[in-house]
Amino acid sequence: MVLAVFLLLFLFIVGPTVFILNTFTESIGGYLANIVPMSFRTASYGDSAFVSGWTIFYWAWWISWAPFVGVFIARISRGRTIREFVFGVILAPSVVSFVWFSVLGGSAINLQLTGAANLSELASANQPAALFSTLQQFPLFWLTALIAIILVALFFISGADAASVVMGMLSSRGDLHPKAWNIIVWGVFTGAAAAVCLLAGAIQGSVDAALLALQSVAIASAAPFVLILIGLCVSILKALREEQVPGAVQGRAAPEPGRAMSRPRGTTAPQQMSAENPEDQRGYRD
Repeated sequence: MVLAVFLLLFLFIVGPTVFILNTFTESIGGYLANIVPMSFRTASYGDSAFVSGWTIFYWAWWISWAPFVGVFIARISRGRTIREFVFGVILAPSVVSFVWFSVLGGSAINLQLTGAANLSELASANQPAALFSTLQQFPLFWLTALIAIILVALFFISGADAASVVMGMLSSRGDLHPKAWNIIVWGVFTGAAAAVCLLAGAIQGSVDAALLALQSVAIASAAPFVLILIGLCVSILKALREEQVPGAVQGRAAPEPGRAMSRPRGTTAPQQMSAENPEDQRGYRD
C-alpha cells in the first residue's frame, strides 16, 4: 500500500497535475451520468465487441470471484457494522479506483495528446509494455519501473493468497483457520492454473489467445453462479428483517433512548434507593 501511494503521488506531482485533476472531475461526472444507460447497453444495433469484451466479461469476472472475495471480506469484517462494511468495501475502494485511473490513465492520455509518446499503438501491440513506456517519460524511471513490478507481484500474490485461504476454509467445513498445508495445496493449484494459461498462450504464440481462453473460462464459471447470487440477495434481505435490535426483548421492541419502559397495569414503580428510605439502610446500621 505504501509503494502504491508513493507511485501515485510521484506521478501526480511530476506529471500533468492540472490535467489529472480535470480528468478526475470529468470522469466522475461521466461515470454518474452513464452508469445507468451503460448498465442496460446490449449493443443490439451495432458492434457488440466492446460490450462482450469489456462490460460482460468484467461482470462475469467479478461474479466468478464473488465466492472467494465475499467469504474473505466477511471473515476479516467480523464485528463490523453494515455501515462500516459498505464504506470499507464499496465506497473507499471506488474512490481509490477513481484516483488511481485518473492519475495513471490521465498521465498516459496526456502523453498521447501532446505527442510525447504513441501509447495507443504500443498498447495495441503489447499492452503490458504501455505501462512502462508511460513511466519512462517521467524522471526516475528505474525506480518507478521497479515499484510497478513489485506492485504487480504483490497484488497477484495477495489475491491468490486470499483465494487460497477461502478455498481452504470451504474444504475444511467452514473452519476459519484452515491448516497451513491445505492453504499451500490450494495455492499450488492456483499457480498451476495461471501457468497453464501462460503456457497455452506461449504454445499458440499469442498472449491474446491465453487471455481469450481465460475469458471463456471466467464467463462459463460465472453463468451458473448468477442464480446463486440472486438467492443470496434474497437471503440477506430476509436475514436483515429477522435481525433483532441490540437490547430488544424477544417479541418486544427496544425502548427509545431517554424513554422509560412501560410497566404492566396494576403494578407500582419500584422505590428508588435513597438515604431517606429506611429500607435501604438495612445492613448499614449497628
